[in-house]
Amino acid sequence: MLEGRDGARDSETHWQRNLYVCLVGSFTTIVSMTLLLPFLPLYVEQLGISDHAAIVQWSGVAYGATFFAAALVAPVWGRLADRYGRKLMLIRASLGMAIAMSLMGMAADVWQLTALRLLVGLAGGYASGSTILVATQTPKARSGWALGTLSSGIMAGNLVGPLIGGALPPLIGIRGTFLAAGGVIFLTFLATCFLIREARPTKAERKIRARIGWSSISDPRPIVAMLVTGTLLMVANMSIEPIITVYVAQLVADPANVTLVAGVVMSAAALGSILSAARLGQLADRVGHWNVIVGALAVSALLLIPQAFVTASWQLVLLRFLMGLALGGLLPCITAVIRHNVPDGLAGTMLGYATSAQYTGQVIGPVLGGFFGGHFGMPSVFLGTCVLMAVGALYNWRARTVNEEL
Repeated sequence: MLEGRDGARDSETHWQRNLYVCLVGSFTTIVSMTLLLPFLPLYVEQLGISDHAAIVQWSGVAYGATFFAAALVAPVWGRLADRYGRKLMLIRASLGMAIAMSLMGMAADVWQLTALRLLVGLAGGYASGSTILVATQTPKARSGWALGTLSSGIMAGNLVGPLIGGALPPLIGIRGTFLAAGGVIFLTFLATCFLIREARPTKAERKIRARIGWSSISDPRPIVAMLVTGTLLMVANMSIEPIITVYVAQLVADPANVTLVAGVVMSAAALGSILSAARLGQLADRVGHWNVIVGALAVSALLLIPQAFVTASWQLVLLRFLMGLALGGLLPCITAVIRHNVPDGLAGTMLGYATSAQYTGQVIGPVLGGFFGGHFGMPSVFLGTCVLMAVGALYNWRARTVNEEL
């Protein structure tokens, strides 16, 4: 590896190749993390749990364990990436996930499965590590487009994972599916090792970065605004999760089609974000990241209002798709604003906090959605989320104005 100034030039020369390797790697690892959704209850039953309520409970615990652990350690891995290099963290994450996913196919009981899901969360973080690498290497004038492209790959992984998880087990079995996923992630590990180029921090640079903290940020307000915005984004995406099937049941005449339509509704927003992320990131490079953030939040707030009053399922699908289009640029813009407002040696740490904030939103969203839907009716979920997004737009508009005045 090259070091110093030559190494920095080397990283800049290869930033596009690094982006595409990270794009494919993030897609494959996210697919592997989410593919077990369709068959997880079946696997829990195979591992010796027979009571229906216990199967549901263990399935929820095993699935959530990964994201709970990932939220806790994301800032730690970000900090280590700043000190020892982002490529090293990607190598660690891909190898750790390859081993853990393969071992899941050999689990003997549900406790081992849950422990391995925790290990995936603790050892993983390939997608967040890729975000850090791309954010720190990409020229500022192209950062929105690059991060939007990477974000599209991550969201595509979340969309495709359950589909693959539904198709593979009938062909190769549940245990074989885990082993196949582990093998694919191992290929990601090899690609990361041999294709990604990054300048290795010198010993002196590591010592300097070890002393960098919040105090080195001249104005922390943009960072705080982005952490809040990341949480709001996930709350908006996830708040309808607990109510969507019940809500769709009121709109669909044939009960046999309820689950299918509910799945389409949940996928519509993700598909919209996949299609728009790179384009909105590119737009942000031209008009400013803050402007896109404020606009995306405001548009999504407006789109949430008619979702509370739809009379047909196709209307809900269309509105969720449009909302996904609007929200697609948020993640790359959030990352870009953080990257542009912190020193190089602190970028990984702050982006790690951003990842934790987003995972927090994934937890808060369904909890709030379930509470409001159960106590105040399902339209209140959409209207309440609308208020949150509108407040977020005003907050970011004010934060942008203050930031420009300084």
